[in-house]
Amino acid sequence: MCKGNRVKIITKSGRVPEYETVGSAGMDIRAYIEEPMVIPSGGRALVPTGLFVEIPVGFEIQIRARSGLAIRHGIGLVNGIGTIDSDYRGEIMVPLINLGEDDFEIKDGDRIAQMVLCSYERMELETVDDLSDTDRGAGGFGSTGRE
Repeated sequence: MCKGNRVKIITKSGRVPEYETVGSAGMDIRAYIEEPMVIPSGGRALVPTGLFVEIPVGFEIQIRARSGLAIRHGIGLVNGIGTIDSDYRGEIMVPLINLGEDDFEIKDGDRIAQMVLCSYERMELETVDDLSDTDRGAGGFGSTGRE
């Protein structure tokens, strides 16, 4: 393992996230709550995980929805994908939304999301008056699928 990929972790629950299979890109993370929580249909909740991480500079952890929860119960992330920056040291909290028809109960230890370590590069912006031309130009929102 490359030392750049080493992430230090504190876990209040004693459960350390793991990859579920050899090919898994993300580690499932679990709720760390004293009492069950209910997210009503159409509602949102910020779910604690009891996890704190120290991410190397040049990396982020992305928090992503679990596909099984999404398709079976309509549970997703309020912000689509969450980013944990390398200088954040607080608890990982997962903002869930219930887009399903039924209330959704979360119990301590339930798998609620997954985390993926991603490298990134910082960009340097250059202010200009014009951008280069392309075949697509300013077409967006489905423009590449039109004939």
